[in-house]
Amino acid sequence: MKNFHYGYVIVACQFLVMFVIVGLVMSCAGIFYRPVSQDLEVDVGRFGIYMSLNFLFSTLTLSFAGKVMDKYSARAILATASAVIGLVFVAMSSFNALWQFYGAGIVFGISLAFLLYLGLPTMLNRWFKTKMGLFIGICSAGSGIGGVLFNPIAGYLITQFGWRTTYLIFGLIVLAVVTPVLAIFLRNHPKDKGLLPYGAEGALETTQRAQVETGIDYVRAVKMPIFYALIVFAFLINGAATLNVLLPAYAQSIAFTLEEAAFVASAAMVGVTVGKVGLGAINDKSVAAGIVTTVGLGVVGLLLLIMADAHLSMAVAGGFFFGWAYAGVTVQTPLLVRRVFGQKNYAQIYSVVSMAIAIGGAIAVGGWGLLAAATSFRFIGKTARKHATSVA
Repeated sequence: MKNFHYGYVIVACQFLVMFVIVGLVMSCAGIFYRPVSQDLEVDVGRFGIYMSLNFLFSTLTLSFAGKVMDKYSARAILATASAVIGLVFVAMSSFNALWQFYGAGIVFGISLAFLLYLGLPTMLNRWFKTKMGLFIGICSAGSGIGGVLFNPIAGYLITQFGWRTTYLIFGLIVLAVVTPVLAIFLRNHPKDKGLLPYGAEGALETTQRAQVETGIDYVRAVKMPIFYALIVFAFLINGAATLNVLLPAYAQSIAFTLEEAAFVASAAMVGVTVGKVGLGAINDKSVAAGIVTTVGLGVVGLLLLIMADAHLSMAVAGGFFFGWAYAGVTVQTPLLVRRVFGQKNYAQIYSVVSMAIAIGGAIAVGGWGLLAAATSFRFIGKTARKHATSVA
């Protein structure tokens, strides 16, 4: 296959990680809350702390994960992290105490720091000189597709066989599918296959090869004001995007039934999936256009949701457009970092920015809920609109 570049295999591996691992660990977490908490005889809120620990330890791990990815084999790190995730799922099928799930959340967080937050942008940054936006969008969309597919499957399995068997099946899927694929097919750098990054195949001279990985050193980057501006951007955009989890509750609070509220939430997930691919393609043409699209459609989506009242079609459209803003967290942010700082030391720089994403999500998930209880959902919508506009 003359025109085949091994970078496509890297894309397939990263899509699989997002589709299966992130789809199972993150997108399907909520469906286990009630059945597990009932069996353990604890309230859902206490059980859900294990996901908060997931976010917390991802943040802590990201403080050094970039250096680890640069120093050691990404292939070994990601394959090992995948195996650990699978083994934790298997172990969860036999858990009988709340503290065990908290331990699982900690291990998930450490593993996902590499697989979710850092692995995808770092590997694609290494393998693609052009069209990175499109491919990072396609890979990121895998988590949404995985959530749409695996949630009903998980619901069926829990109903028919119980949550323990479902956790066991999830673990076996990761161990039998994702882990061996990463171990066999993943490669650290294009040079491991005797290649240049996709889009740089014509640069054969030594000087041109040296230019493939240009950019700003980490030591210099952390002294630049724009580095901290990007940290603020990452924090704010994920803080606003986490409103996504409140969409069903908001829809029910204004006029809609549970079924209609679920339809609004589904529209947002469609918007996330379409938005990730769309934003990737837009960023390949212009990063500035990507930022305008992310912020602009996020604001439009919030406005439509605020004004929807009893108009379901308006609420659905609002959910869809807001989904594009949510897509910006995993697509727009890494591409913006690459555009500003280049490919050199990308993993170290982006690992710090990713910490802001994780912290923003961890704070906002609980913060928006408390604000809703103290004020109203409409007040939150207006606040978030100003919040989102401030990142432009």
